[in-house]
Amino acid sequence: MIRHIVLIRFNPDLPEAEVADIFDELHAIEGKVAGLMNIRSGRSESPEKIERGYMHGFTADFTDWAALAAYQDHPAHRKLGARLVANAVGGLDGILVFDLPVTAGEG
Repeated sequence: MIRHIVLIRFNPDLPEAEVADIFDELHAIEGKVAGLMNIRSGRSESPEKIERGYMHGFTADFTDWAALAAYQDHPAHRKLGARLVANAVGGLDGILVFDLPVTAGEG
């Protein structure tokens, strides 16, 4: 399994309702890409408070690298990606992506 981790520093003037709408658009991709197992999204609630401005994020789990590649090429993902970049501090500089292979039992 591949866990796709995305952290976002949204523009400070972006209303939480708009963030919620962006995440609704993200969740609408579920069921449209073969191998996309689930998506989780939200605002950080970390007691450590070391988010460094990355207060929102999501994870998407894929069966394998091919499924992640299909997701990256999907038109709904491309549209959402453009919306994320447009609403992040500094555009693409306000987004971190980390893809982590997870073996059975680590989930």
